[in-house]
Amino acid sequence: MSPLFRGCVSADDSLNRLFFSDCNHHRIVISDDNGEILDCIGSSPGFEDGDFGSAKLGRPAGSYYHAEEDCLYFVDSENHAIRKADLGGRLVETLYPATASSKRFHLWNWIRNKLGLENSEETNAEETYEVFDSESLYFPWYLLKSVDDTLYIIDRSFQTLWTMDIGSGKIDEVYKGSSTILEICRQQITENLSILDQVPSDWFKHQNQHACLLEGIPNSDLLASVTTLQNHVIICDTVGQRIMKVDRESMAFSDFKLSNLGILGLPYWLNSPLETFYAAENGLLATTVDHLQHFQLLPGKVYIKLGVEISADVELVEPLQESCIWRQARGSATEISGIDDGLGSIDKAGVAQQWYDELDDLAAPKPKTEMVVEDYNLNNNLVVDDEKICINCCVCNSPGTSEVIIYGVLYCKLRKVPDSNEGNREKYAARIVDILSSKKCGKTERDLWSAFLLQSKGDLRDLVFMKPVHIRVRLSTLDHPKADNGRDIISTDSSIEVKKTD
Repeated sequence: MSPLFRGCVSADDSLNRLFFSDCNHHRIVISDDNGEILDCIGSSPGFEDGDFGSAKLGRPAGSYYHAEEDCLYFVDSENHAIRKADLGGRLVETLYPATASSKRFHLWNWIRNKLGLENSEETNAEETYEVFDSESLYFPWYLLKSVDDTLYIIDRSFQTLWTMDIGSGKIDEVYKGSSTILEICRQQITENLSILDQVPSDWFKHQNQHACLLEGIPNSDLLASVTTLQNHVIICDTVGQRIMKVDRESMAFSDFKLSNLGILGLPYWLNSPLETFYAAENGLLATTVDHLQHFQLLPGKVYIKLGVEISADVELVEPLQESCIWRQARGSATEISGIDDGLGSIDKAGVAQQWYDELDDLAAPKPKTEMVVEDYNLNNNLVVDDEKICINCCVCNSPGTSEVIIYGVLYCKLRKVPDSNEGNREKYAARIVDILSSKKCGKTERDLWSAFLLQSKGDLRDLVFMKPVHIRVRLSTLDHPKADNGRDIISTDSSIEVKKTD
C-alpha cells in the first residue's frame, strides 16, 4: 500500500507550495517545491468540518488555490461537496451544500432536539434554508475558476457541469453533455491542458494510453493532475503512482520525491477503535497480528523493548517517528510511555494496583522514598542499523492479566543492489505483494495486486510503500510479593525484549 495516492494537484507560486489530493486516503498533502511535506488537510474518511487534524473528507479531487484569501478550494467528491481550507487558520469549512455544517455538525442543536427543547420557529427557519440534494452535485471531480468569481465544477466523465458563485457558495446553473461543457468552458480547459504542450510527446508514449474523455482534446483526464510551479511542470501519474517534475527550459524529467513522510503519522485505517479489542473473542477479532508473545511477571513497571528486524532486500525511506507509533494497554496494565513523570511514580498503575496502594496507606502510611530508575529512552525510537528498528514502551502492571498492543507503520522500498541490472519486474512486484499481503490472501487477490503494480512503467524499486507492524504482548501478572513484615507489598520493575522478524 502506497503512502500517497497522487490523484490531483494544484500550486501556490508565491510560497512555492503544492497541494496533492491523496484521494484514496481522504486527505490533501501540502509540500514545498523540494518535496518536503509541510502539512496535511484531513484525517480520515467522513464529512466533518474543523481544524486540519480533525476534518474528515471523502476522496478529495480537483483543487484551486485562491492567493488573495490564502485558501484552497477543493472538490470533496464522495461527499458531493465543495470545501474550503483556510491555510492560515488551518480550518476546513463546507462551501456547498450550505446546510451540511449547520445541520450535521451543531452538537448543541442535536442535544436540544433529543431533549425536546428545540424551538419550532428555529426548526421552520432551518427548513426554509437551502436543503442538500446530492443529485444536484453528484460525484464532482474537476474544479476550474473563470476570470470572474465563478467556479466551474465538472464530474469525472465530463457529462455534467455545475457553475457556482464563489462568494455565496450557491450553484447557479447545471449543464449536461460534454459538447455543452466544451462550449461553456473550453477556454479554461484548453488553458490548463496547454501545460502539457511543454512536455515532450514521447513521455506519453512511455505511459499507458490516456483516455480522451472530451472529443478533440487529448489527455483531458489529466485536467486536474497537472500544474506549473515556478519553472517546472508537475504531473501526477496515477497509474505509475509517482509525481513527475519537468524543467520547462531543459525538458529534463525527474521523479518528484516526497520526504518527511512521518509527519503524516499513523494511517487512519491502522488505528483500530478501542472497542474492537474488547468486543472480539480473545481480543484479536480478524485482525492480522504479526507477532504475539506471552510473559509471566511480577507487579510493577514493565519496560518493553521491541526489536523489528527488516529483511535484507528492504530498506527504510526514513527513520521511524513517534507519530507513526500507537501503543495501548488493556486489562490490569496502564501504558505510561508518554507520561513525563511515569518513571518516577507508581501512581499511574491500573485500578487494582491503586486499590492495593490505598489499603496500605490507610493501614500504615509510609514515608516516600526516591526511586532510582534506569533511563530506557522511552521516547526515542531509533534505527539501530539498516536491518533493525527499536520501539520502546512502558506499562504499569497490577496482579491479573493484561495485553499491550503496539502498532507502527514503516515507510519502505525495495533495496537496490549496486552494480546490478534492473532485474525482473515480475519478481519485484511479487516481492512487494509478499511483504504487504497477509497469509489469508488467496492467489487471485495476489495476482490482482501484482497486475496493478506492473501497470507502472517505472522501476518498482523506487516505489515507496507502507509496511504495518502489529505486535501484541500478553502479560500474566502474579500477586504482590510480601515484605519481611508480612504486611507491606513489593513492586518489581521488569524489562522484557520482544523480537519480531519479517
